[in-house]
Amino acid sequence: MKVLIVEDEAVLAMDLEFLLEEAGHEVVGWATCLKEADQLIEQGAADLALVDVHLTDGITGVTVADHIRRANDEALVVFMTANPKLIPQDFVGAVGVIAKPYTVNGLHAALRYLEQGIAMPPPKLKVPTGLTLAPDYLSRWMP
Repeated sequence: MKVLIVEDEAVLAMDLEFLLEEAGHEVVGWATCLKEADQLIEQGAADLALVDVHLTDGITGVTVADHIRRANDEALVVFMTANPKLIPQDFVGAVGVIAKPYTVNGLHAALRYLEQGIAMPPPKLKVPTGLTLAPDYLSRWMP
C-alpha cells in the first residue's frame, strides 16, 4: 500500500514510517499540519492515510480526513489518536480509528486488515483489537 502519514510529532511519524516500510508498504510522505497535508493530498498517490486528529495548527486532522475523501474517494482514511472523542460521529468518511498508544503487533494486524479492505472489500480477516471501525464501515464490512 501507498500510505500518507499526517502526524505532528516527528518522532512518532518517523517511527510509524519505519514500521510501515518494515511491513512492506510505501510511505508517500508525511505532514504535520493542514497546509502540508493538502499539498500531499493534491498529489493523490495514497491508498491509505493515517491521520492524527490534533496537529500543529490545532484540531485539523478531521478537516484533513475530509479533504482526502473529497480528493480521492478510493483512499481509505484511518485516524490515529489518543483523543477519539474528538472524531465526529460520522467519522467524516474515515474507516475508523487506531487508538494511541498502539502496539507494533496491533498496527501490523490493522494494516493487514486495511490492505484487504482496499484490495477486495470487505476484509476476510477479523477486525483487529486496536482498530475501531466507523459505523458506516462497520455496517459495510461486518456481516
